Amino acid sequence: MTGPATGKPDRSRRPPTLEDVARAAGVSTATVSRSLNAPERVRAETRMAVEAAVRDLGYTPNFGGQALASNRTNTIGAIIPTMENAIFARALQALQETLTESRVTLLVATSHYDPAREEAQIRALIARGVDGLALIGSQRTAAADALLETRGIPFVILWSAPSETPHPAIGFDNARAAAELTAQVLARGHRRIAMISGPLAHNDRAQARLAGVRETLCATGLELAPGDLQECPYTLADGEVAAAALLGRAEPPTAIICGNDVLAAGALRAARRLGVDVPGALSVTGFDDIELATAVHPPLATIRVPHRGMGEAAGACLMDWIDSGRRPVSRLLPTEFVARESLGPVE
Repeated sequence: MTGPATGKPDRSRRPPTLEDVARAAGVSTATVSRSLNAPERVRAETRMAVEAAVRDLGYTPNFGGQALASNRTNTIGAIIPTMENAIFARALQALQETLTESRVTLLVATSHYDPAREEAQIRALIARGVDGLALIGSQRTAAADALLETRGIPFVILWSAPSETPHPAIGFDNARAAAELTAQVLARGHRRIAMISGPLAHNDRAQARLAGVRETLCATGLELAPGDLQECPYTLADGEVAAAALLGRAEPPTAIICGNDVLAAGALRAARRLGVDVPGALSVTGFDDIELATAVHPPLATIRVPHRGMGEAAGACLMDWIDSGRRPVSRLLPTEFVARESLGPVE
């Protein structure tokens, strides 16, 4: 509502109450409460009358009061590295859908791959009273770990293998997936292999992927020399610059393994700008299998990551932990190599 003269919100107007809804619907306040919190326990016509009254009055529940009464806020926090990359979108969508079934709201914050910023976001979300947290990766500050332990708040780790953390984790083996991808590159005859990695500092996922590549190359007598590894932010532009540097060498690689699909798309753009045929003269691989992987030309050979599976399982585990008090069992989800045209044999 706005005031008649200023157009500003009329803050003197009393917000509708539970009693107002009950009066408009012709039912008791207890019935209104049941309709909002356990609609399956209310007759259809009664529920429809309550919903109409809520809609007409513009009523919103007093979640602060509910939280005091139940010692829960029905909110879950998720802290992801960035919203600028589609990598986390599927998992967040699945997490939100799962939480919505339990009438729980998802609050999302970003860390920008900065441990100090993640710690601050953890503190802020706990201060807001979230009932649980979903976090990305196993590396964070000692103060953040101590805070989570002291407060005893339920939280799960996504994107990392359970073997990498003592905390409940729902993720996949980044090193093993990168090793499988590297084996596929080697099987096509490539021996001059380079890598474009995302930022390695404070990023256990990127570190594990690099380790998987190195170990697989080492097993065949090869290595990533210092000049074979480019480290950069996860953006198209940075992937393009990194690939151009690799392709400008006296002996350019015949294959570039990229830390994710966005970097790989940047590498394809560099190859196209420099007139390098893919996959004829250069093969490029990604990691994640987001929609971008099939939108570029040629489509990217990549690793399919269980984004939705992580989100769904995280939501279910958090709700069970909150409801039962039982710490969940960690889950290792599978990845899959997806062969597409960007990876070809050495000609």
